[in-house]
Amino acid sequence: MKLNKVTREELLIPLSSVSGIVERKHTLAVLSNVLLETKDNRLWMTAMDMELQISAYRELKTEDEEAATVSARKLQDLLRALPEDASISVETKGNKISVKAGRSRFNLQTLPAQDFPRLASHQENEIKFTLTQKNLKALIKQVEFAMAQQDIRFYLNGMLWVIHESTLQLVATDGHRLAWGKLPVEGNFAKQEVILPRKAVTELSKLLSDADETIEVAIQQNQVRFSFGAIEIISKVIDGKFPDFTRVIPSGYTKHIELNRQVLLDALQRAAVLSNEKVRGVHLMFSKNELKIVCNNNEQEEAEEQLEVAYEAEELSIGFNITYLLDALQRLNADKIIVSLDRPENSALITVPDNENYKYVVMPMKI
Repeated sequence: MKLNKVTREELLIPLSSVSGIVERKHTLAVLSNVLLETKDNRLWMTAMDMELQISAYRELKTEDEEAATVSARKLQDLLRALPEDASISVETKGNKISVKAGRSRFNLQTLPAQDFPRLASHQENEIKFTLTQKNLKALIKQVEFAMAQQDIRFYLNGMLWVIHESTLQLVATDGHRLAWGKLPVEGNFAKQEVILPRKAVTELSKLLSDADETIEVAIQQNQVRFSFGAIEIISKVIDGKFPDFTRVIPSGYTKHIELNRQVLLDALQRAAVLSNEKVRGVHLMFSKNELKIVCNNNEQEEAEEQLEVAYEAEELSIGFNITYLLDALQRLNADKIIVSLDRPENSALITVPDNENYKYVVMPMKI
């Protein structure tokens, strides 16, 4: 492998795209490395952790087709330490890779490229569709926070992707709350469901742009592939049965309160300062034309906020984990929200007026 007079950014941009999944210490030493490949006048960089694989490329003139692996962390730290306008040369020599910039030279240890495991890029019977990166990123942001973290119910530690007819649905739940959203897609597909692991969702969300550029999604039986710009992500899926989310989303509620999202968010954030650090409970008390928000803690400190609301039903007091409410409100891009309630022991439903593409369910708690 030989690269002459390349800029720092030409190496650092693809490396930064893939390095987020590299673990510094791995039982398989080569997985602490990044795979460098030159082919078809492109420099490809690939990282993987046996469950998730990310590849990124830059258009570079190359004279050969070679491959090597080198420590992702060391190469990234080295490139970041070089001047922004540095002209860099890279060359493999035996089991070393040489990086030169001006009067600086670095020799890094390599491991054989043939020892680097790969996930197959294409499979038969895959379902493919495209949508804009901006829309997918916005939908993921509205749903991802409800994923569980290290739950023994492993299927909750990820996000459900459902492609059916001309709609993509994303669902996440940790058993205490559930976020659901959907987007239209071109095509008419038979129903297919996969659970994407948390790490894949996080990396995808991080790498997607806010532009109208497209992304191709290919859903297969045991993995999902995302292709956009100069990046390809391949992730294995979680083998498990996701809960029937349609049974969790309530219907038939009669109490619907429209609220200003930012006003409610600000009030909850102030009240949260004096909430119990462990329980994180908040009381929402609805009475005629008023919502009272109350938090207190073990030090007998109390916060109370009062908001004017259009509420005419009987008085209702219901408790929630305040963090669960804040998580949803912070990620919604809407001026108004609708909170739908029934009885104190039933879940609350948060939606956006005139928008059928998003629903958030949060269970009550006893305080």
